[in-house]
Amino acid sequence: MSASRPQGELAIVLHTHMPYVEGFGTWPFGEEWLWEAIVGSYLPLLDLLDEGAPLTLSLTPVLCDQLEAPGVGERFEAFIDEVRRHTHAQDIAGLRAGSHDTLARELERSWGEYEQALAHFRALDGDLLGALGRHAQWTSSATHAVLPLLASDAGVRAQVQTGVDSHRGRFGRGWQGGFWLPECAHSPHLEPLLEEAGVRATCVELTNRYGLGASEHLRPLVGESGVVLVPIDRATIARVWSEAGYPAHGSYRDYHHHTVHHHQPWANDGSAYDHELALALARGHAKEFVSGTCERLKRAREQAGSTAALPGGGPPMSGGGLVVCALDTELLGHWWYEGIAWLRAVVEECATQGLVLVRLDEAQAMRDPAPLEGGGWGTSTWGAHGDLSTWSSPAVADIAFQARAAELQTLAAGPHAGGAALRELLALQSSDWAFMVSCELAVSYAGERFEAHRAGLARALADGPGAGAERLRNLAAHADPAVLLGP
Repeated sequence: MSASRPQGELAIVLHTHMPYVEGFGTWPFGEEWLWEAIVGSYLPLLDLLDEGAPLTLSLTPVLCDQLEAPGVGERFEAFIDEVRRHTHAQDIAGLRAGSHDTLARELERSWGEYEQALAHFRALDGDLLGALGRHAQWTSSATHAVLPLLASDAGVRAQVQTGVDSHRGRFGRGWQGGFWLPECAHSPHLEPLLEEAGVRATCVELTNRYGLGASEHLRPLVGESGVVLVPIDRATIARVWSEAGYPAHGSYRDYHHHTVHHHQPWANDGSAYDHELALALARGHAKEFVSGTCERLKRAREQAGSTAALPGGGPPMSGGGLVVCALDTELLGHWWYEGIAWLRAVVEECATQGLVLVRLDEAQAMRDPAPLEGGGWGTSTWGAHGDLSTWSSPAVADIAFQARAAELQTLAAGPHAGGAALRELLALQSSDWAFMVSCELAVSYAGERFEAHRAGLARALADGPGAGAERLRNLAAHADPAVLLGP
């Protein structure tokens, strides 16, 4: 690396998650979300990972459950080969009939990506999970529950231990202890429970504590539990993921403006989408992103060199610190169509500009965490306002309170709460139902799913340990109810 370049490291953490939609609904809400994420995000990302890009990949157990479900590959193939082939043809014909030839040509081009995805999936013999699993360093809780909202330590333990056991069972024992907190929701009382399950590191959102752009976000922390808390850098993330972030540019493809069959041949500015123009823009945004990260590290290094210690405690940072840019994988490619192209260009720009891109477990800064000092630590998330309001507010009060009541009811059953009851409880605790309601996204679907799992839990508790769980498909099929009884 050139001596003129700022020292430091960038870790891009990709949190890969999908609500359990496999087998629960189709159009307009249901498993089609999973099929589209496979096409737009997971398969293109796999190409980049297979080429050796040093990215930190987290796979949630609930996503793995779906990718591993019996028959999922056949239904995905049928969706592409039958449904999407047909809908593209229909929309192309309709656009041409309306003399919208430019839009029709764009749909002809984009249909080719579905064909390529189908060929790629078949080349993997349908084992997308196995292919992604080679790169998965981090796991998460069983069904993406917001852990600080659970009613008991036993409930947290069930989510965390089930998630860890799932990862180890699928991908071997090479896990180094990386654990993504769902919604980046951290509370100090979780740390001993995480450590108990073998967690060594997790990401936290501390913007409300230190302020946007503070140098404290560039240094991992460690407390009495020994779990390393790695701050994500909201100042960096916001350049990608915010109302004014890169995906909002007028030349990128508009996710929300679509044809009758939900294809998107328009750009954000309302014009016909120009794919080559958008790719060039993504390369420019990647260059800007990397140069801006270099500048951020340079300023942090200069600040550390001019002060005795960071305000957060511990010795000064060496080498400018660690910038952690954490993103939902599905943002890249699925929601932001050009996102994977941008990510590929970021990897290339890091090499060009001399920025060290690292997997989080391998970051030099992880070997030198600062001691966690100072009181006043509370609950934090990467959600709206940095708090729990997205998942616990008047709009979703029924979900929040009923989920906690169901957890206590399950714990009260003790040894009589069998596997079906535990799996229904885990499904009920997913953060996705409250998120959909708060964000007014598929509200009725979320409500129906939550109520169905609540009713399923009541039936399972009434039937006892012998209750069947066929309705849950492959969700947390490995979950052991003994985890509810403690370590």
